[in-house]
Amino acid sequence: MNKIYQKMKEKLKDYHILFVALVIVRNRFFYFLNKMSNYRLEKINFYRKLGYPLNLKNPQSYNEKIIWKKIHDRNPLLVITSDKYEVRSYVKKTLGEEKAQKILIPLLFVTDQPETIPFEKLPSSFIIKPNHASGKKIIVENGHYNRENTINICRRWLKTPYGMDKLEWAYQPIKRKIVIEQLLQKDDGTAPERYYFQMFHGKCKAVFALIKDKINGFSVTAFDEKWTYLSLKSSGFPQKPEIKKPKNYETMLEIAEKLSKPFDHVRVDLYNINGKIYFGELTHYSVSGKMAFEPRTFDFAFGSYWKIEPGY
Repeated sequence: MNKIYQKMKEKLKDYHILFVALVIVRNRFFYFLNKMSNYRLEKINFYRKLGYPLNLKNPQSYNEKIIWKKIHDRNPLLVITSDKYEVRSYVKKTLGEEKAQKILIPLLFVTDQPETIPFEKLPSSFIIKPNHASGKKIIVENGHYNRENTINICRRWLKTPYGMDKLEWAYQPIKRKIVIEQLLQKDDGTAPERYYFQMFHGKCKAVFALIKDKINGFSVTAFDEKWTYLSLKSSGFPQKPEIKKPKNYETMLEIAEKLSKPFDHVRVDLYNINGKIYFGELTHYSVSGKMAFEPRTFDFAFGSYWKIEPGY
């Protein structure tokens, strides 16, 4: 069914109204199907992806608790920190204006009217993304872009909800905007090193280091909070156990602890370019609760660090 949907999306991508209508109808259909069937669809997808049944009455694993969070956690702060624009205010409030300005990626423009984007005033390289979604972006390098096509994509983003079909509640109340930021790159033109801090009740229990080079693409390597290598594999990505701990790792860890303090669990994403730290985002629904841990014991180990507090 997903293959048919993807083919339909591809065929309708040049028909703005039909494309948006297709996405909205699909999202709402799967949302209500899940709600009316006691999350049967989510349970089926969970089992297909991870190979064990989803227990929502007494969640124990990391992935089970992510899905429990999607369904039950309505902390208003989740909405603010899932918003790629409003999260900047949260970072400033939490770290203080001076410290926040040092790590926030320079903001070039924000709007809910894509036709007002001042392309002629932007640098030759930048990144465009919607504030209410994950994984959607337009990367512009050396001034290469199609103005009309870019505006149309942004309009489509603003009309299209994100995450409803996956039960990702925090994205739904966000007032949609288009955010344009400076494009972060290393001296060789590759993407900067990225570190995912897995935070539980304000304490780090693991760090995923994502390193990219021009030849081999991405590698993903896991460490504990003391930078001890963990034999945890991520499907489809090679590992590089020899990755050295960043010289400013303790500063990164301190930032992650402060930003994660109000939450039972959150993933704090930070960039590091030649010792310069940049804030990426706060991720509440990692892989939407479908992260394939190899071995599976890590799934339950991470889950043990996370105490669900229904009262919030």
